[in-house]
Amino acid sequence: MGLWLLTAAPLQAQIAPAKLAPGVGSHETSGRRAVRIRVRDAVGFRQWAKQALPGALIRPVGEEGVVMEVKNLSDSGLRQLAASQFVEFVDVPTRVAHDERLLNQADLTVNNLRAVQRRYPALTGQGLTVSIKENPLDPTDLDFRGRLVNTPAGTVIESAHASIMATLIAGGGNSGPGGEGAAWQALIASSSYTNLLPDANAELTRLGVSVQNHSYGTGIENYYGLEAQGYDQQTRQLPTLLHVFSSGNSGTAASPSGAYHGLAGVANLTGQFKMSKNSVSVGATDAQGQVAALSSRGPAYDGRVKPELVAYGDAGSSDASALVSGAALLVQQAYRNQQGTLPPAALVRAALLNSADDVGRPEVDFVAGYGQLDALGAVRTMLEGRYRAGVVGQDQEQVIPLVVPAGTQQLKVTLTWTDPEAAANAAQALVNDLDLEVLGSSPTNRWLPWTLSAYPHLDSLALPARRRPDHLNNAEQVTISLPAAGTYQLRVRGYHVGSGPQAFSLAYEVVAAGFEWLVPNALRNVRSGQLANLRWNWAGPATPAQLDYRPVGQATWRPIAARLDVAQQTYGWAAPDTTTLAQVRCVVGGQAYVSDTFALARPLPVHVGYVCPDEALLTWPATPGATQYQVYRLGATAPEPLQLVADTLLRVPTARNAGTYFAVAPVLGGRLAERGATANLAEAGVSCYIRSFLAQQAVADTARLVLSLGTLYRLQAVQLQRLGSSGFQTIQTLNAVNQLTTVFTDLTATTGLNQYRIMGQDIAGHTFYSEVVEVQVAHQGELLVFPVPVAIGQELQVAGEPGIALHIDLYDALGRHVHMALVDGALNLVSTTGLRPGVYLLRATPTTGGGSARTRRVVLVQ
Repeated sequence: MGLWLLTAAPLQAQIAPAKLAPGVGSHETSGRRAVRIRVRDAVGFRQWAKQALPGALIRPVGEEGVVMEVKNLSDSGLRQLAASQFVEFVDVPTRVAHDERLLNQADLTVNNLRAVQRRYPALTGQGLTVSIKENPLDPTDLDFRGRLVNTPAGTVIESAHASIMATLIAGGGNSGPGGEGAAWQALIASSSYTNLLPDANAELTRLGVSVQNHSYGTGIENYYGLEAQGYDQQTRQLPTLLHVFSSGNSGTAASPSGAYHGLAGVANLTGQFKMSKNSVSVGATDAQGQVAALSSRGPAYDGRVKPELVAYGDAGSSDASALVSGAALLVQQAYRNQQGTLPPAALVRAALLNSADDVGRPEVDFVAGYGQLDALGAVRTMLEGRYRAGVVGQDQEQVIPLVVPAGTQQLKVTLTWTDPEAAANAAQALVNDLDLEVLGSSPTNRWLPWTLSAYPHLDSLALPARRRPDHLNNAEQVTISLPAAGTYQLRVRGYHVGSGPQAFSLAYEVVAAGFEWLVPNALRNVRSGQLANLRWNWAGPATPAQLDYRPVGQATWRPIAARLDVAQQTYGWAAPDTTTLAQVRCVVGGQAYVSDTFALARPLPVHVGYVCPDEALLTWPATPGATQYQVYRLGATAPEPLQLVADTLLRVPTARNAGTYFAVAPVLGGRLAERGATANLAEAGVSCYIRSFLAQQAVADTARLVLSLGTLYRLQAVQLQRLGSSGFQTIQTLNAVNQLTTVFTDLTATTGLNQYRIMGQDIAGHTFYSEVVEVQVAHQGELLVFPVPVAIGQELQVAGEPGIALHIDLYDALGRHVHMALVDGALNLVSTTGLRPGVYLLRATPTTGGGSARTRRVVLVQ
């Protein structure tokens, strides 16, 4: 607190800092200031403000009416406001938020989200709703089809960021496998970050929102303001609602205020709302679990652990936050499927934190928090019932016995609770302080939670975690490596419960030694000829191992890596450029662990051959070894099987109402492989056989036209037709079309305008036509001017001999020069704006070559 005052602006130094947020007074327009305040008595404040602040503009911005925005304040008005007995706290106004995403890459295998889909296919997020608070979503995005619960009025898509976040969380995969999110059947709500305070409780409840994602930030802010207070309060009021925030992409920066002022690379979360206790903030890692340099670090302003988790975010902490939001939905569904109701947000936090994989410095730290998201472990925490709930008051305790079998590699226990909101600008956010400890069979076997030094010095903040009571965080974790077999006691005590009694949640895991394959799995292809990251779980010491693969049906295993450390839990495999069903295995200490059978193949692209009135043609390349192909159409919310075929094409009659979106998957050895990207008939760029029909040059001395076809399938003939006095007449016929692109040359074209079209016919006798194409034929020494007459304001088109530059002069009926232009001799536009109606002479003179000038009569009309 004192540090804020010492580094504050002069205006701030005149106001009691306990009532004033850092940065207050710096937001002004034309010398007038804007703030947000929290008041004790809204009616009394308004009566006071009428007298004390007559020029101020005041409006409520919170649900309860006690948070208000005050604008048009002078310096003296701000001092009066801060001194008022009705005002509890003066905060900065709403700032402009920004998306926290840098690149464009995602991989749901890193955090075991794909592993959840493989092992628990019923967990899809169905029946749950996630809210994306930032810019509006794209309501036309194919991957959200049928699952958007609201589209805010006047939606204007300012960026693709919100749609990308929604895709990572709950994309349906309708556009292709890359568009499938973690909880791909969850409903999606759109919100706005123009208001950085929480959305209205009633609206979130109406929409059924159980997770809200916040992948945005402001500047670095280190205090407990009205936004942090609001989110903590909302979680207390809506106990099953979990807020997930990106930590930010300012990991190398220093805080401009607070106890950690000026310390580079620490305490740089981007937004005071991220100081809330009952939410989860998420940093970003690369695909190998290394925290990104730009990922914002903790601690929170008061020394608490931030971020709590990290996840793969090659594009920054926005993506990482979205993946944790998706995992939270799966955890909620796993609990709801067993218990019939949603879990408390505190329990979801406990499951996520307890299952996280330790990365970086051992145990908890201010860079990776409690570790890297493991969605599979979090879901299993719920499905296997590895959690407990309880309530304690002051000096009360609850003891939960836990049997630990022999051979356990690690015991991990995490305590969380939804803590009441603290007072704005509180020096320490924690209100109710609970203590966790784990007791063994002997009185001397006592393990306390891991804690960190919060002292504001870089060396202190980098110290390893140590065991001692935690009186800062509302999440505490105990780990015990290689615990002896026996019954342990998980003890939760109310150390300081001034606002109680306090409910809590416990999650635990007893990790046995073993190996489990995560990637590859049967749900996804391994791309032929590309780098694939093989992933597995290993509980045990660092041990030499080898990796092999084999095509299904072959007895011989082929080496991938002759020697690696199995504790790495990942390996980059340059997959062979072949198509087959295959398996990989890891051999550890003579024990072989074999993966799922997976398809080693490239996803099939769908080509649209034609879209005719009665039917469309879909084709795709043959997959070696495929016996059949499953064709999908897009249903109300997701792709649905349409037809199983043995060929590499399918004619889709429009009368079957199959829609316009289609995808294909090969069947290899009786197994259905992964779908390819979805093709849209409406955006395929082909009509009935014709992909394009264009003039090679719009103005030329010889008419040449290029026809591009979508397919030759069942095509009988095409004819080039030219418009004459009695209509279109055939001038060339191709009865045996053997290539997709054909160039027609019309040597009989007349000087001036020539109009062409293509007429085609299939083997069933159906006729189709192209659009009409125009060619202006200009032979050597000719000049074409059209249209004549021309309306004033319409551009006059001038075509000369191709490749010859011309100097254009326009004269009125009295011989006055009214316009001049330099053109290149092809089709050119001459403006008539500003000219009067009448007869004009246009004179065109070659700029080189010594050719003669040519003159044409032009008539301008109104």
